Parts: sequence; structure tokens; C-alpha cells
Amino acid sequence: MKHLPNILSSLRMAGAVALLLCDVVGTTFWALYTLCGISDIADGWLARKLKCVTRTGALLDSLADICFVACCAWKLLPILELPQWLWLWAGVIVAIKVVNQLSALVMYGHCCFPHTLANKATGFLLFIAVPMTVWSIIPVSISAVVATFAAVQEGHFIRRNAPRQTGNRLPSEGQ
Repeated sequence: MKHLPNILSSLRMAGAVALLLCDVVGTTFWALYTLCGISDIADGWLARKLKCVTRTGALLDSLADICFVACCAWKLLPILELPQWLWLWAGVIVAIKVVNQLSALVMYGHCCFPHTLANKATGFLLFIAVPMTVWSIIPVSISAVVATFAAVQEGHFIRRNAPRQTGNRLPSEGQ
């Protein structure tokens, strides 16, 4: 039972990769998309409920999130008609997140993925906003605002010794 959250994260990675094999306009794609999104919420909730929160689980959850976002981006970005300014904004957010991880690597010798409320809100908003992009770019724009805040906040936490708060060790605590 204590491995269930990690199993869900692993299944999310498998589901994300399976999205690459599906047609975006098909039911299978959106069913997998929904299951992956639900598993993202469920794995953390279960880990806390079952009192089995671990560093490995937090890392696996972050890697599953990255895999899910990357696979969705690969499939959806070519068909989404977004204005250039939104593409540039997304590039800035990605750049901030890359700088955050480079900072963590330099400061602590490993990456750091803080599970902040802003990061969780960004994931949830993107999950529901992407399908709504067919009708309007407003939901994605709102997601971009929250994602920008989350990326800046993440950098602040990383630079303020947040590994202690996120379950990662500081260099002085040993590797």
C-alpha cells in the first residue's frame, strides 16, 4: 500500500508516453490525458494520507509531471494557435525554470523541485486550460500569470535553502 503513490506516478509517465501514440482528436488521447491529470492529484494526496511521503516519491512525481508536460506539448503545441506574445511568455517561464535548476545544481549539487502551492495551482490550471484553448486563449493566459509567479517563487525557495522544505537535502546534510 505504501508504494501506491509511486506506482501512480510511474503509471502517469507510461500514460504520458502513450499519449504520443494517440491521435489528439481521438477519445483515447483525452481519456489518457484525464487519467494522467487525476493521477497527478491522487499520488500526492495518497502519499500524505498513507503517511508515505518520501524524497524518492517527490522526485518521481516531479519527473512524471515533466514527462506529462513534455508529451502533451509535443502533441498539442503544433495544433494550438497561440499568439506570438504567448509563445514568448512561455519561453520566459521555461528560461526561469532552467535557471532555477542550474542554480540548484550549483548550490546543492542536485536539482530541486519545490512542490509549492503555486506550482500545484499552475499544474491544475494548465490541465484544465489546455482543452479550453480551442475556444479562447484567456485560460492559458491566466495559467501563464500563475506559472510566472510559481517559477519566480520556486527560484526564491531554491536560493533560500528550500531543499530542507521540499524533502531534498542540503549539501551540509550529506548526499
